[in-house]
Amino acid sequence: MFKKLYTAPSLRNVLFVLLLIGIASGIGHLASRYKLQRDITQNASNSLEPGSVTVLKQMTGPITIVVYATEQDARLGDIRKLIREFVSLYQRYKPDLKLTFVDPEKEPEKARAAGIQLNGEMVVSYAGRSEHLTQLNEQVLTAALLRLAHTRDQTVMYLDGHGERKLDGAANHDLGELFGAKLKQNGFRISSLNLALAQEVPDNVGVLVVTQPQVPLLPGETDKLLRYIERGGNLLWLVDAEPLRGLEPLAERLDLLLPPGVVIDPSAAEMNAPVTWSLGAAYPPHPVTRDFNLITAFPSARPLTMNESEEWEHHALLEVAPRGWVSRYPNQNKPRDEKLLSGHPFDKQHDTPGPVVIAAALQRHINDREQRIVVVGSGAFLANSFAGNGGNVDLGVNMVNWLASEEHLITLQPRAAKDSGLVLDRTRLTAISVGFLIALPLLLAAVGARMWWKRRRA
Repeated sequence: MFKKLYTAPSLRNVLFVLLLIGIASGIGHLASRYKLQRDITQNASNSLEPGSVTVLKQMTGPITIVVYATEQDARLGDIRKLIREFVSLYQRYKPDLKLTFVDPEKEPEKARAAGIQLNGEMVVSYAGRSEHLTQLNEQVLTAALLRLAHTRDQTVMYLDGHGERKLDGAANHDLGELFGAKLKQNGFRISSLNLALAQEVPDNVGVLVVTQPQVPLLPGETDKLLRYIERGGNLLWLVDAEPLRGLEPLAERLDLLLPPGVVIDPSAAEMNAPVTWSLGAAYPPHPVTRDFNLITAFPSARPLTMNESEEWEHHALLEVAPRGWVSRYPNQNKPRDEKLLSGHPFDKQHDTPGPVVIAAALQRHINDREQRIVVVGSGAFLANSFAGNGGNVDLGVNMVNWLASEEHLITLQPRAAKDSGLVLDRTRLTAISVGFLIALPLLLAAVGARMWWKRRRA
């Protein structure tokens, strides 16, 4: 009897339906408790960049985004839906990010009180600070969160008045278009400093940037710079392979030796780059280089040598040219290239073999605080002409964040988008067109005719 009931079709159908319902209910219960998402798009276009995720993890308090938008926009349609879907990417990693909407047509008083100018404008608030955004994409929103995450307003000043590279300049040798712009985007204020006019380096300077002077500093200017160091000021010194022009006492005060010469890196020549470029690929452990794995390029870098010091704690940030050398005659490029290709790596009489340290971090405790200094043997690596190479800007921003005691904001920039376009020449396009529009239909017709003929004969 039980065997007949079990083998009855109706009972089997009922059991199958019950089993299917049970499995579906179990999967639904698990899905509601445990969220699992996978982005299988080529460039992870439905996920945040690693840098954005890092910023969200560093922000411990709640974030509020108030969007002043109508339910329908004449150009974009349902603008609220677009904003809600985009912000949901951030809410995956930060559940306490609250998104609210205000209709400026229905509640004009609130819009006027918030200073709203455009439909879709949003106000992002965190830790008592807020910013207005009039466009929405990941770079804009993450940059705003970075600025809000800064624990305090900080000023980055650069030494000026002697032909130095300007942190807000647009000339090829200046640092403003990429490096300076990125610092502004991350919430730093940028200002120039002329020591011939200023009585002292201001106390509110978070980081002082010194680049290569083209005319010598006056002794009084050098004294002001040294007093800033004695007070515990933080410094980013970008020193080129040129005479120091009045900055010799600064190198002596930091227990640094700056021997003459330019680093020659065979790895750069193998990458079709100038032989006087140095490529950075491996970085010693340090907060500046934490999780940093981008290649960096340093044109005409000079070596740094650190003396033993009981006062300063030295750390090498970058070591380059393990198969290269330091040349005191870098302008003789043709003989050097011939030596490189013929297997003679360096001139024993004049050259010093690698590897070579070209960037270093110094720190000490003074006045109940930690003083931080970074010295890089190439100012050109952050210049407008070269800053776009590899991770140059990222490394420079990391240096400033560390100098400003904002190392919790040290993060990599968004990864580059993969090229998803497909470009075919005329020959390939013709072959594909003929194949799909003529050859394939004829082949299918021939196969069908053959099958019809065989069945007819059978």
